[in-house]
Amino acid sequence: MKKYLLSAFVAFFSLLSFAQNVEFKAANFKDDKEGLKKAEEAIKKGDEFLTLGNEAVFLVQSPGFNFQKALKEYLVAQKFNPNNGHLNFKLGVCYAYSTDPTKCIEYFKKANTLDPACDPFINYYLGYAYQLEEKFDDATNAYVAFETNYKKADNFTKFVSQRKNECKLAKTAKAAPIRAWVDNVPTLNSEFDEISPSITTDGSELILTSNRPNGHATNEVGGYDKDIYTASLSDGKWSTPKAITGPINSDGDDVSNSMNYDGTKLLLHRLVNGQYDIFESKLSGLNWSNPTPAHFAISSTKANEQYGTYSDDGWSIYFMRDNDSRANGFDIMYSSMQSKLQKDYMAATMIPTVNSKFNDGPIYLHIDGETMYIASEGHESIGGYDIFVSKKVGGQWSKPVNMGYPINTPYDDFFFASTANGKFAYISSNRAGGKGGYDIYKVTFWGPEKSPVVDVEDYLLSSIAMPMKDAQVEATVDVNKKSFTVFKGMTIDAMTKKPVEAQIEITDNVTGKVIETFTTNSATGKFIITLASGKNYGIAVKADKYLFHSENFDIPMGSADNLVNKVIELKNIAIGSKIALRNIFFDTGKSTLRAESNAELDRLVKLMKDVPTLKIEISGHTDNTGSATLNETLSQSRAEAVVAYLTTKGIAANRMTAKGYGASKPIASNATDDGKQQNRRTEFEIKGN
Repeated sequence: MKKYLLSAFVAFFSLLSFAQNVEFKAANFKDDKEGLKKAEEAIKKGDEFLTLGNEAVFLVQSPGFNFQKALKEYLVAQKFNPNNGHLNFKLGVCYAYSTDPTKCIEYFKKANTLDPACDPFINYYLGYAYQLEEKFDDATNAYVAFETNYKKADNFTKFVSQRKNECKLAKTAKAAPIRAWVDNVPTLNSEFDEISPSITTDGSELILTSNRPNGHATNEVGGYDKDIYTASLSDGKWSTPKAITGPINSDGDDVSNSMNYDGTKLLLHRLVNGQYDIFESKLSGLNWSNPTPAHFAISSTKANEQYGTYSDDGWSIYFMRDNDSRANGFDIMYSSMQSKLQKDYMAATMIPTVNSKFNDGPIYLHIDGETMYIASEGHESIGGYDIFVSKKVGGQWSKPVNMGYPINTPYDDFFFASTANGKFAYISSNRAGGKGGYDIYKVTFWGPEKSPVVDVEDYLLSSIAMPMKDAQVEATVDVNKKSFTVFKGMTIDAMTKKPVEAQIEITDNVTGKVIETFTTNSATGKFIITLASGKNYGIAVKADKYLFHSENFDIPMGSADNLVNKVIELKNIAIGSKIALRNIFFDTGKSTLRAESNAELDRLVKLMKDVPTLKIEISGHTDNTGSATLNETLSQSRAEAVVAYLTTKGIAANRMTAKGYGASKPIASNATDDGKQQNRRTEFEIKGN
């Protein structure tokens, strides 16, 4: 019993000792006056930076390195005297505005234990600590206590009101989470910051920005500048990020923003002469070009601009700009071209409905032109930056709607980018449990029961591994979801198997209208494109000195999301080369050419005119259904119909022969419907050149 009482007494005495506030006074440090002097000098220096940082925060502006500089000084004093309430409070403030705010919790709690009156703002920041711990009732009580006890906080009203509202909304959001998992992706992350993830439509390539060690000189607070990196997905695992190729990463901050929809241009921002501006880089082969400043309507000389993104039609760029005339931080704006030929942009316009009284952006524009994903500290945030969705209705952007918990937390959650099918998304967050600072997280949506609109602007990565083109991704809506097919692959030489730079043309076979034209990567031959459902597409692939290749896709309305991965082998224009014309259509059982065939036939006309020495055989083929005689007759008539069409387009008849082979030369088994479909074809073979 005595032993128990002694232990209890020791524990109680220890608690009292811990709770005792130790002032920085000579009487408390009689044996180390020099140490006290250094600690006081450090605190004085730290206070200068802390004041600058606080002023910036209260004006909704960037604090720069001020909190980090203050932290460095305060840690010197903390090592000398760790039990001063006011110093612990100041350390908490520095960590609260760092990329790893979890560290602030212990300092605010210790400050409150040592000296509940250490600073007029102790209850405000204690509320923030509770908010990070998701103790929302305790946080609200602390915020109310701050309002009650600190009457001079009139100019701080919007911050306190926002925090109290965040706690209220967070309780509701956490009680009804959306159907999703949010998991840290270890291989992409480090103890440093990883931000701005962009994912390809098929989810196989990712681009990000990090301030991990990079071989450059460290900055004034001992950290590294931000560089741009890429990573690839293989067998379900992400590779370790590697620096993007080309002269993009400088010895200053280089932050990826977004790709355009054909994957050949990249927006990024840099810190130049103390100001952030948006730049553009273009892909050529394996390398990205030296970035050039965006038009002056976007990269101005009087403000900071960050996180630009291309519009779906290529006419506009949306971006963030700070506004010194209002204490609202960054606002979302856009600038549109007057002419694509002159590329002259008009003055930037603000979008009032998506901006708040706090920092708004980055922005993520979906290719449907009707969906905007933004990050914001304002609106109905549940804490820090949250991710919101805005819809364009009647030409106006709607009020942003919070995407919900667990995508959003009391921490900073932003940079939302999804795969094309909307099943997975990647965000950046500094929530508790990460490797350190901001980390990349993968969001996995469970299913349609409570399916959010997640097919955000599908950032397309054109890197060493996957140069690409995303031409059309339709919107995802809750009721009438539009489906699509992701068509990806590479163009190679049929003989050498080496990559071939080729032009791909996408045609709506019903209208005959070319809806997209782009070029595969010159170094890898790779490409990717997303096609909306409800249409029949003709895909023609052309390259210099090669026969063109065609594919036909019929995507029914409402069909399930699909992925087609194809290696397209292009054949040199040599005698004996054959190619199937997959987009030539006849009426059933007849040799009457349908109008949908014109686009394919006109490409053959162009080839014959481009290479006037070519002599070809047009051959018709059927499956084995019906009699051999009827099949040969039908195939002969169809071959002759093609020759007749080419003749009307100015191709000399002596350059062509027509031959019907019936079912005698199958290229697949006639035992299946798919095999029969492949065997029903029109081909041409080069007989002379």
